[in-house]
Amino acid sequence: MDIKSTKYYLYWLYCQFELITCSYLMEPWEKLLFYTFNITMLVMVLYTAYVFVPVHVSTAFQFFLHLFGNQHENTVSIVK
Repeated sequence: MDIKSTKYYLYWLYCQFELITCSYLMEPWEKLLFYTFNITMLVMVLYTAYVFVPVHVSTAFQFFLHLFGNQHENTVSIVK
């Protein structure tokens, strides 16, 4: 892939983003606030997903294992 075409493609994506969000109508200080807010929200969502989603998936997995009757490997059997 050509570097020049990649550069134009990224610029095209940026222009599409500005058109969709109507940020091309904003003044520079408004764009700065808008982009700062959006980037902050994106980082917070990604961090939350990184921290909490694995815990919830693990808890759900253990719940369904218990629901279907599978015992943990470290449990000691009473009946021999």
